[in-house]
Amino acid sequence: MPRAGLTPERLVAAAVELADEVGFEGVTLSALARRFGVKDASLYTHVRGLKDLRTRMALLAGGEMTARIADAVEGREAGRDTLGAFAAAYRAYALDHPGRYAATQIRIDQDLVTDSPAMRRTADVTYGMLRAYGLDEPDLTDAVRLLRSTFHGYCALESTGAFGAPRDVQASWDRVIDALHVLLLNWPGEKGTSDGRTHPVR
Repeated sequence: MPRAGLTPERLVAAAVELADEVGFEGVTLSALARRFGVKDASLYTHVRGLKDLRTRMALLAGGEMTARIADAVEGREAGRDTLGAFAAAYRAYALDHPGRYAATQIRIDQDLVTDSPAMRRTADVTYGMLRAYGLDEPDLTDAVRLLRSTFHGYCALESTGAFGAPRDVQASWDRVIDALHVLLLNWPGEKGTSDGRTHPVR
């Protein structure tokens, strides 16, 4: 492919495609240059280096994933219905696009997160779903971490075929979401006590 026409957007789009093919860690400037039929040095006109490229990949993939989740939850009833749709969209993206998904897990500069409309939308969608359970800070952050670690752990194990029991993986996933819904409805107060909230969703 000729050098002419290379742009940061084209490079990042190719990089996330390559990540899905060979894994996120397999994306290097050399591998990307070979994909375009150019020398490594040609890429530095468009990205500052591998860290910059991977940050751009994370922002692109995060925006794609959030868009899918937002579409999935739009118009749904708050509570189990929204939580289930959110979780299903998360899982589908993680399993269908493993390299892109891995990019969403890297830590990026907080200023870039703040400046990114896609990342702000991620917070709006996630926190909006959880506020329907009556949660406020610091419980919101704790709940986000719980959901993220649960979804990520499940998807990571499922993607490697680590669930060896005969129980259907989808059936277990559905029960996990049921359990998370019940937990969010009964979110513990300080030191594990009931917080006495009036729950807006059921």
